Amino acid sequence: MNVGRTRIRLHDLRHTTGTLLKNLKVSPRAAKEILGHARISVTMEIYAHGDQDSRTEAISKISGELFGDEVR
Repeated sequence: MNVGRTRIRLHDLRHTTGTLLKNLKVSPRAAKEILGHARISVTMEIYAHGDQDSRTEAISKISGELFGDEVR
């Protein structure tokens, strides 16, 4: 499929799906099954990409545990 000049491959959609599942907090085991992987490590290391919102949320949780408040 071509959108403008950007080519979108089916494989790209698998990466997008993996990342969306992670962002929706779907369990790694369920994501592995949805994507049809034999090992969770493939799902988490290759298909579930990180993002700034996830990192910010994680740091906020750590801050809350350490200092009793959340970073905003």
